[in-house]
Amino acid sequence: MNITVSLFVCLTHSLSYRKQIFGANVIDVPVKSYLQLLFEEVLNPFYIFQVFSIILWMSDRYYYYAACILIISLISISVSLYEIRKQSTTLRRMARLIVNVTVRRDTGEEECVSSEELVPGDCIVIPAEGLLLPCDAALLAGECMVNESMLTGESIPVMKTSLSVSEATYRSESQPRHTLFCGTQLIQAKGGGPAGNGAIAVVTCTGFFTAKGDLISSILYPQPLDFRFFRDAMKFLLFLGLLALVGTIYSIVILLNKVVIRSLDIVTIIVPPALPAAMTTATIYAQSRLKHHGVFCISPPRINICSKISLFCFDKTGTLTEEGLDVWGVMEVSGEVFGELVPDPLFLPPGLMLSALASCHSLALLGGQALGDPLELKMIESTGWVMTNEMGLDSEFGKHRVLAVMRPPASELPSQGNSVSQPVAIIRRFLFSSSLQRMSVVTVGPGGAVPSHFSPTLREYASQGFRVLGFAYKHLTKETNLSTVERSAALVEVEKDMNFLGLLVMKNQVKPESAEVIRTLKLAQLRPVMVTGDNILTAVNVARACGMVLSHEKVIFVHASPPTASSVASLQFHQGDGAVATTDTQDTIDILNSAGYHLAINGMSFAALCDHFPEYLPKILMRGTVYARMTPEQKTQLVKALQKLNYRVGMCGDGANDCGALRAADVGVSLSEAEASVASPFTSKSDNISCVPLLIKEGRCSLVTSFSLFKYMALYSLIQFASVLILYTEKTNLGDFQFLFFDLVLVTVLAIVMGRGGPSDELHPQRPAASLLSLPVLSSLLLHTVLLILAQVSALLITVSQDWYVPLNSTVTGAANLPNMEDTSIFTLTGFQYIMMSIVITKGYPYKKPLYYNFLFVGALLVFFALMCWLVLFRHTIIHQLLKLYEINDMSYKLLLIAVAALNFFICYLLENLIDRGALNCLHNLRGKRESKKQYKRLDAHLAGTPSWPPLNQPLFPTQCSVIGVS
Repeated sequence: MNITVSLFVCLTHSLSYRKQIFGANVIDVPVKSYLQLLFEEVLNPFYIFQVFSIILWMSDRYYYYAACILIISLISISVSLYEIRKQSTTLRRMARLIVNVTVRRDTGEEECVSSEELVPGDCIVIPAEGLLLPCDAALLAGECMVNESMLTGESIPVMKTSLSVSEATYRSESQPRHTLFCGTQLIQAKGGGPAGNGAIAVVTCTGFFTAKGDLISSILYPQPLDFRFFRDAMKFLLFLGLLALVGTIYSIVILLNKVVIRSLDIVTIIVPPALPAAMTTATIYAQSRLKHHGVFCISPPRINICSKISLFCFDKTGTLTEEGLDVWGVMEVSGEVFGELVPDPLFLPPGLMLSALASCHSLALLGGQALGDPLELKMIESTGWVMTNEMGLDSEFGKHRVLAVMRPPASELPSQGNSVSQPVAIIRRFLFSSSLQRMSVVTVGPGGAVPSHFSPTLREYASQGFRVLGFAYKHLTKETNLSTVERSAALVEVEKDMNFLGLLVMKNQVKPESAEVIRTLKLAQLRPVMVTGDNILTAVNVARACGMVLSHEKVIFVHASPPTASSVASLQFHQGDGAVATTDTQDTIDILNSAGYHLAINGMSFAALCDHFPEYLPKILMRGTVYARMTPEQKTQLVKALQKLNYRVGMCGDGANDCGALRAADVGVSLSEAEASVASPFTSKSDNISCVPLLIKEGRCSLVTSFSLFKYMALYSLIQFASVLILYTEKTNLGDFQFLFFDLVLVTVLAIVMGRGGPSDELHPQRPAASLLSLPVLSSLLLHTVLLILAQVSALLITVSQDWYVPLNSTVTGAANLPNMEDTSIFTLTGFQYIMMSIVITKGYPYKKPLYYNFLFVGALLVFFALMCWLVLFRHTIIHQLLKLYEINDMSYKLLLIAVAALNFFICYLLENLIDRGALNCLHNLRGKRESKKQYKRLDAHLAGTPSWPPLNQPLFPTQCSVIGVS
């Protein structure tokens, strides 16, 4: 096997030269000093704006307000620096791995060196007890049991076997079963040393070029998320900036002195500096709730993306169905026919079938405990055979190098007569290959045509949902060189012309939660899809059992084949339920045209479809529900193909085979016992898919809350913007403590607690909007702003019209002429507006629980409403003096101001409800019905409106294809 290393440096180069090229084997995450972090943080646009604002407020004698904002900013910077430094230190500690390793030099001598000195080309000796691997390496001799949960989320240890001699070029991506990845824990190594213990591997990648280094790089430099909500938020901030420019020009026209300060003050009001922090509040609350339910997130921005999921892919084994399997029975071949189904392998007579069941596995012993695939564990357990760790050259088995020995139970069952099973030694393993859909072992020990009704028997059990494994054997001669056998032509040659032994039938039960979750998703118009490596008939049966395919719905099997020397590419549709197929073409066309059918396709057909019928792939993806015999690469390819149709795709899986798809999906959920895995953005400790609707509900709640907070912060700025411009017109302004009361006490507290509302218990069919620049959002903001300004102007006119009204001193401007009646009236009304708008824009049904479930928010509303009423209605106190409020004794006037605020609230609340219920849909109707921007929706509308699919009056596929069959 040719080992190709980075930069294509020949491994025969001197060690010093390779060290010069590759450098030290360290994943070094830089941790910046506090001074450097402070400098970078202060240069953040947010803090530059804060510094500018503080200087401006100080120059305008808003000393208390400026001091408070300065203190809050310093605390915020300190906390931010601490968190950044802590995260960098934690990541550095996680990434930095330095251990002592034994390196075998070209001379054969072994040397203990620090892992920092490793370079590609070094041969390392892996001890029998294993180690935490500090590099990527290809296994040259022996076997290793590896825990890869940190990289893949797979909690079950996996077996890695050595490479064989071959002319093919080694690549870690295509041969992961022979690759040891950096950062993974090698639990056990055997078969590589003289005494049969330990293993030998060659270093292929070091530092950031390793798999772990690639993951650390993705954490340090994550890809930007393409989500409309975030893009629109930036555009809206730009709009507020333009509005601030308009306000600045107005201030220049109105005010002839202190023009610069007053004009710039408008900018600090209209652009809320706390907006970015307020928008993340909802995500923080959602992340906390998810963690409480055992769902951990390493990418919080993806929580909002969960709200837009339109299709969810599920792995089958271990995700929809139980991880373990129960043995249903064994069907052994007798001559050219199957024998009776034997319910328990313990009752099988000694022979090749029993030996095959006991030895064809990749399990390993650790502390006397067998570790590995649950299916193989159950299979070995059913035979009653015992696995022993007798490594090395064993004279009992012809002095072959033995990896493991399988021995029959000490006492044979009476039904087995005088015949006694012989032990079997495993001397070579060829692990399961997704591309070949098989595994094999070479054994030493004791030692057939396929039955004529093999296919019907297999189809019968597979269509009932059983997991069916076939067993075969072949005698190898002593001349067979196992070191040259690999997953290539040589291995295919060894594994052909084998003698069929029989079938192992295993039952894989659907998890009790799966059907209810699938039902919930379908009621919410979220499309569930199964993506599995299992048999297509078994997958269809599980799809029916969990409710993906209902009892009255038809399944049509898609068969695509690539061109051969004697035929061109073809695509066929076979209607059938289980083993029964129909040849009525018109019936199948009618079914294809109806809504009650699903397509099922296997991996080979999917590959041919992508390569030879790409123009028709979207139509099949629109109706595909079961994708079987899919390799890990094909799972990733399927997710990306669905995303090209503008689906927001979720993926839920539990093993290493799903890693690529989990990362490619918009939302990947790994079912793992690990608290967090870099294999996917979300990791659930639950062993079932009940976390999926929870995640979608939390995403919807977070997005709707983010919308509400964004609108509230925008309206807060617009309310204050309008009130300041009105007071500028009257040659006055809000006071220092009035700004403090509104900004830090009232608005900040309400913004923090209003995001605490939890998600609704139900998953609604309608997904929430993700665009801030949509007609309902913009019209809501515009109409509310108009109503709020009208209310403020009304309060001012009511005040001016009173008999006891006293005009303010026009020779003094700004806060210097406080207290005055104009300021007090505007202060009163805007205070109520801040409170009432937090209620108006807080959305509940159908994505959140009603407002009254948020106890802190309700409590804050009651306290602030009582406080505002007390400030308006009761006699002056030291608080009134501190806020510089004018003492007005007319109770009728005070009640009138509260009535104006109440009317303002009623109209705004009614308006918001009308907009939510589609009052603006008439404007959409005036523009006419537009085609959806999402391709899958256009295709769905096209398929629903097509007279027949495939069309009866025109060919669906190109003429260069063979005849397309619908059978």
